[in-house]
Amino acid sequence: NNNKQNKTGVYDYYDYDEPENGTMCDYSEWSPSYSVIPVLYMLIFILGLSGNGVVIFTVWRAQGKRRTADIYIGNLALADLTFVVTLPLWAVYTAMGYHWPFGVALCKMSSYVVILNLYASIFCLTCMSFDRYLAIVHSLSSTQLRSRGYMRSSIVTIWLLSVLLAAPTLVFRTIKFDPSSNRTSCAMDFSLVTLNKAKETWLIAGLSIFSTAMGFLLPFLAMMVCYGFIGCTVPRHFNTLRKEDQRKRRLLKIITTLVVVFAACWVPFHVVKTADALSYLQLLPDTCYFLRFLLVAHPYATCLAYMNSCLNPFLYAFFDLRFRSQCLCLLNLKKTLHASPASSQSSQKTEAQSLATKV
Repeated sequence: NNNKQNKTGVYDYYDYDEPENGTMCDYSEWSPSYSVIPVLYMLIFILGLSGNGVVIFTVWRAQGKRRTADIYIGNLALADLTFVVTLPLWAVYTAMGYHWPFGVALCKMSSYVVILNLYASIFCLTCMSFDRYLAIVHSLSSTQLRSRGYMRSSIVTIWLLSVLLAAPTLVFRTIKFDPSSNRTSCAMDFSLVTLNKAKETWLIAGLSIFSTAMGFLLPFLAMMVCYGFIGCTVPRHFNTLRKEDQRKRRLLKIITTLVVVFAACWVPFHVVKTADALSYLQLLPDTCYFLRFLLVAHPYATCLAYMNSCLNPFLYAFFDLRFRSQCLCLLNLKKTLHASPASSQSSQKTEAQSLATKV
């Protein structure tokens, strides 16, 4: 049998075996991927590092003017920033034909950060959506639930839950050397818990489906319920032209856009990953053509999911007038600080000239 592992940085632990009819299947990667994917990763790295850095700095500077949503936005940017820092490693990994030269520790940590970002991002968006639900549907009775104390508790819960749910990646991820190809891969290894092939199959597929359920389906369902109630309330809630209502409407638009873009980026990845798991359990066709399609599609679906981490700052800048004005204020502040030595010298010259004139 000719086994081929799908190694793209996220839940890449499926071994594709030949079908029982013995037909030879080509499980080699699509060769342009070795060039295209690293370039995309580095582009996401540059945009994500700069964009999320600006978001975090802006939220940190506006301490006295933060909205509840700004705290979640700052933590979402922190999760994205932590993740994009690992992308150069995955770019090199892909460019070298899925050969991992960085050792076990970086294999574990960089993979762990990817999954941590997956959970933290969706949980932050869920809390933001729930906050909008309370602010609009239960605006009078939800004051205590939207206090800073509850908000801090929710942030702590988000990170603790994300750390816990991402733990299997930290435990089972390791490097594997393949003598036939002379390459070392960074992949999942379940030999710590079982050597039985059938049990390993169920463990692999179960963990994959569980991550999709907890890291996408259930949070997204909760968000849809929140927006369903908001949709029923908005027509009568925003029936005036008060500034407060206008601000709530703009913030709702921003958060809704973040959720829609997140779904558009992550749905293909979760569809491909779930189809992979189901075919692994023989609940979907395991033909050469279908498995080949999954293998080729997986890196690009993963890349699209990663792209979400660099898009959010641009969405804030485009849709959120408040965020845009804060960024401009920070830029003007920097310009003022850089210009201050020259301006002080010119003012001293002016004073000297005026004194000379008076004398």
